[in-house]
Amino acid sequence: MIKGVIFDMDGLMLDTEKLLMRFWIESAKEHGFDMTREHVLSIRSLAGKYASPKLQKIFGESFDYTAVRQRRIELMNAFIKENGVEKKPGLDSLLEYLRKNGYKIAVATATDKERAYMYLTSVGVWDYFDEFVCNAMVENGKPAPDIYLKACEVLKLSPDECVALEDSPNGITSAYNAGCLPVMVPDLSQPDEEISRLLYKKIDTLDCLIDVLEAENKEFNKKF
Repeated sequence: MIKGVIFDMDGLMLDTEKLLMRFWIESAKEHGFDMTREHVLSIRSLAGKYASPKLQKIFGESFDYTAVRQRRIELMNAFIKENGVEKKPGLDSLLEYLRKNGYKIAVATATDKERAYMYLTSVGVWDYFDEFVCNAMVENGKPAPDIYLKACEVLKLSPDECVALEDSPNGITSAYNAGCLPVMVPDLSQPDEEISRLLYKKIDTLDCLIDVLEAENKEFNKKF
């Protein structure tokens, strides 16, 4: 029986992936590198220890991942400070449903806790979550399973009791390898054949998970 739901953040709860796309490309250009949309898509939710060598393989060893990423953060934070950040459709409805029905809820994100707190409080949803896990709290970030295993641990649930909501292939891989039930809500790209095989479900908007949970509960009650 599903007892918990673990949320990714960027591109899943918040419409920030388009900003990450824009400012990764702008920052890379400032540093003299022609980063494309495809390059940014390939590192979505990817921990720095994996993203850095991946990008150096593409652009050469002179690609300073730390410097480019830091400038990307500066550009993005300045934009968000002026313009705010948008919630993804269905987030409020789903969080209200989960709270009302007693599900445990956590965030598992590659974003550091300080920025996640800033983003999620700005849209009024931080207080819904029971636990928060970021890359700094685990040895290996996404696509390794560590962050989802840690989220399950702090929720005191087994992975097979937890839905993992993700928008990126790296996040889906992480959740699947942890033993969670990966549910994809596509943002900038649809799942390919390989990722589709890992999915428990694919839904269009976050609130569509309510129907999935209702159906799962009915099936569970039939058995018991």
